[in-house]
Amino acid sequence: MREHSVLGQVALGYSPMVDRRRDVVATRLTLFPDKPDALSGAADAAALIAALEDVWPRPQTTPSGRPVRPLDPVAGTTGSTKTPGTERPVALNIAGEGLLQAVLAARPPGQFLIEVPAFMAGDPAQAEALKALHGAGSVLLIKGRPTKPLAPEVLACFSHSLVDSGEDRRADAGPGAGVRKVTTVQTGVRTAAEAEQAFQRGAVAVLGWTLDEGVVKGDPKRPVPADVTVVMDLIRGVDREEPVNKLEAMLKREPTIAFRLLRYLNSPAFGLSVEVNSFAHAVMLLGHQRLKRWLALLLASSSNDPGARVTMHAAVRRGLFMEELARPHGDTEMMGEMFICGIFSLLDRLLRQPVAQLLEGVPVPERVRLALLGESGPYHPYLQLVQAVEQEAVFDIREAAERLMLQPLEVNAALLAALKNARQVD
Repeated sequence: MREHSVLGQVALGYSPMVDRRRDVVATRLTLFPDKPDALSGAADAAALIAALEDVWPRPQTTPSGRPVRPLDPVAGTTGSTKTPGTERPVALNIAGEGLLQAVLAARPPGQFLIEVPAFMAGDPAQAEALKALHGAGSVLLIKGRPTKPLAPEVLACFSHSLVDSGEDRRADAGPGAGVRKVTTVQTGVRTAAEAEQAFQRGAVAVLGWTLDEGVVKGDPKRPVPADVTVVMDLIRGVDREEPVNKLEAMLKREPTIAFRLLRYLNSPAFGLSVEVNSFAHAVMLLGHQRLKRWLALLLASSSNDPGARVTMHAAVRRGLFMEELARPHGDTEMMGEMFICGIFSLLDRLLRQPVAQLLEGVPVPERVRLALLGESGPYHPYLQLVQAVEQEAVFDIREAAERLMLQPLEVNAALLAALKNARQVD
């Protein structure tokens, strides 16, 4: 990816937008300018949009200039389906009013959903600009509850309202409540139970990581699914550098595993110059140790539970983010271990087994084990930074980055590279 200096003047956080089927339909990217009055000019907005287009490029358009497929991730849904082939767009939550005004004035392309605070939506001085954006095909989301009903022509500019769970009054809202006429995306959701409650109240999507708090206790006697067992056996075999024919015999027990592994290896994110056509070919090209990285990804995506989709989504991005944070060190061993650390940090939630029990059956490097079990060692501070970015907690992000002596540009560039790579393996 290109280096964009504007990324050194913001802190970035991100979270998923999840529909009723527990599919991640969009990414929310939160931007915190370093200073309230920073990044408020047209050049700043153009530079920011260019940086984000490296990750979320402009969609294909028809001769009339309209996107080939609608980019509104939950338009018209009732929890059933979304348009096949629709790219997952990004919702921009810009914390600085000056930067938000500049981005709106720049008429951002259609892959960006723009969150507009309720106070701005209710400002008559903003009405014409909002109508112009809506007319140009921009998807606008109103964030929060207006203090008074919006004018009908302004309300029509917004496809959805973002309402925090603590402010959701749909059950007793009167007929004049402005956001009641707009479908709701619930924010402030942190657990699967809260997400279910939001959907029961009529939300078309929720915004946030439903990873649930605390360490999973699990059931030590809970059976491990057959495909998960195969991947764990493969990881152990690769760690022991067993002969290729023996490893291939393991794969034959679950043919779908081989298909998924080859799909990952041939994804653009892996960057191989030739197509991998067999497991033996993969071992020849990569060697046993480099292959462990992709088997870790395969293990994290082995759950068949629909409720685990958000956790799998997070695990892939954690691994790629931690790998990118390690890249400047130029240490390939560290990059591989950091990737595995990020992936495995959610393995207990994915497989519903205690992490200590899981690590008894899966060999991991000692530095990874320290981070996952002892919350110590050289990788744990990186994991804390990743978690702060997921929580969109600006002060925690800055504090964690300072502990690692990382500049904002380094953290943000690593995050966007990870999100770009994740889109290529989804």
